[in-house]
Amino acid sequence: MTIRMTIIASTALLALGACGKSPENAPADTAAGAPMANDAVAATPAAVTSPAQSFASAAAASDAFEIATSQLALTKSTSASVKAFAQKMIEAHTASTEKLKGAAADATPPVSVDPTLNPEQQQKLDRMKGLSGSAFDQAYIAEQAAGHQQTLDTLKAYAASGDMPSLKSFAAGLIPTVTAHLNMAKGLKA
Repeated sequence: MTIRMTIIASTALLALGACGKSPENAPADTAAGAPMANDAVAATPAAVTSPAQSFASAAAASDAFEIATSQLALTKSTSASVKAFAQKMIEAHTASTEKLKGAAADATPPVSVDPTLNPEQQQKLDRMKGLSGSAFDQAYIAEQAAGHQQTLDTLKAYAASGDMPSLKSFAAGLIPTVTAHLNMAKGLKA
């Protein structure tokens, strides 16, 4: 029994010693800033984003992108139909953001609505700022079709398997509107 206790104690000490590894002893292939398995205890709950928060952030960013590119279209487009569509998108996505805020306010635990564009959206917006005339119109139409398709896919997925009832209801209720926007975007001509 004494040998068995010694082995168990030694194994426990080795395991505890491994948990206390310093960063300079960490494997070289660990991504900078990424928590290692031993750091799981140190990770804070705030660092983990819930599916509801991820959805709300994606929906808010989508609305912000549609509004920003549509405001740009009002000044850069040469097409009356593109400008009319852009005005509809500003109105619809402003209303969508308000509905999202209401659904997020009903969520437990709380979910914030942050309309910050993701890096890809910001890059697309910046690129569009440098375009004008028919080149702008073509890029705007393409981005509206792609953006609405991506948003539709996100809404359908969250409506089917989301974890927050108020946001699931929001997603399900918005599917017909986004489908209509997608169809309108696909029908636009530059």
